[in-house]
Amino acid sequence: MEATGTDEVEKIKSKFMSAWHNMKYSWVLKTKTYFSRNSPVFLLGKCYHFKTEGEYRAHHSFQYGSSFDKINTEISGNVEEFRRDFISRIWLTYREEFPQIKGSALTTDCGWGCTLRTGQMLLAQGLMLHFLGRAWVWPEALDMDSCDSESWTSSTVRKLTASFEASLTAERDPKILPRPQRGPTSRDWDGSEMRNEVYHRKIISWFGDSPLAAFGLHQLIEYGKKSGKTAGDWYGPAVVAHILRKAVEEARDPELQGVTVYVAQDCTVYSSDVIDRQCSFLDSGKAGTKAVIILVPVRLGGERTNTDYLEFVKGILSLEYCVGIIGGKPKQSYYFAGFQDDSLIYMDPHYCQSFVDVSIKDFPLESFHCPSPKKMSFKKMDPSCTIGFYCRTVQDFEKASEEITKMLKSSSKEKYPLFTFVKGHSRDYDFASSPLHEENDLFSEDEKKRLKRFSTEEFVLL
Repeated sequence: MEATGTDEVEKIKSKFMSAWHNMKYSWVLKTKTYFSRNSPVFLLGKCYHFKTEGEYRAHHSFQYGSSFDKINTEISGNVEEFRRDFISRIWLTYREEFPQIKGSALTTDCGWGCTLRTGQMLLAQGLMLHFLGRAWVWPEALDMDSCDSESWTSSTVRKLTASFEASLTAERDPKILPRPQRGPTSRDWDGSEMRNEVYHRKIISWFGDSPLAAFGLHQLIEYGKKSGKTAGDWYGPAVVAHILRKAVEEARDPELQGVTVYVAQDCTVYSSDVIDRQCSFLDSGKAGTKAVIILVPVRLGGERTNTDYLEFVKGILSLEYCVGIIGGKPKQSYYFAGFQDDSLIYMDPHYCQSFVDVSIKDFPLESFHCPSPKKMSFKKMDPSCTIGFYCRTVQDFEKASEEITKMLKSSSKEKYPLFTFVKGHSRDYDFASSPLHEENDLFSEDEKKRLKRFSTEEFVLL
């Protein structure tokens, strides 16, 4: 009887916490987002314009830096194409009622896991580029919102917001209005679409909330323990960058052997170290070129973000190599994926959703795709962040490093840029080079010192 009573108390406690989390973390999608018809919108290297309802093809000259260098970017399409593209990005949020995290009693990351989630979203975008390419969009994306409106502007935002709320209510509460099961069998798929859908689901499954998922919260927390972090702690953008690197290195799925992650050391990318990673042996023992995701932890100022970096951040998000920025504003972490004018476009992980078992066939996908973008003034951005790039080949890396270096020089009013690319290995400059695989410890002593320093410098969740 005593055990039964305890179980009942735990169930009541769980229901209470679930209701509290849903109330506390459900407001994030129910606020209005305004977009201008007169300014281009950038999303992870693609440019859109909402001015016309039909096809719109043009070239936009984007200026950045004090020297007003230009990036000539082709405008990819109108609002509907932007919506399709945005919704296709993988959205990872707070979850509840997932398997208990090892060494703790936690079955939710509400209130503390937001930076890990934004790190997951950045890595997921890199994997989408690797397996699906930047042109891929989820065929079911627009089914999340049946609104026929062609523009997200001040004149239509009320209609869109109401539509989004209605669709969210339907998909969050199947008892009220069951949603038809959609998947590869609900439409005629050709071979290419079927292959893409397999990878779409596989990528999401790698981020599932279970101990077996390669990049799931449970695994990331295990790697974080090596740097002194535990479940429930605050993880800053720089620490998450190192955790993601370790997670990719330790992943055993054969599909992931062609991807590696490099984390910049003290705001410096050592070109030879990156190329060594790309040209390292695969687990099969065969030599092959790996794609690389480069993560650069930086600070965009002191206590507050320096607005002089605005044009540089815009330039970064307009590059085809960019996979986003792990950042946010004080006390909240966001995944920045684009911008319009002086506002950043982001995906917000602060939305509590129920656990989804990604191991079952045709698991529901809707909760992994965000139906509405959010905007935030650049001035509100916390200075601590991690910038991500993806390069498929060594040639891509060399081209990207040249382009980003020009941008860094143009954006730097002082002698030293935000970060640098230098030739050679880190050991050539008397820095300890991080080995690709360490058997006894996931983090070297040099990395532990660096992680400890980052942990004390970054913003803190209250």
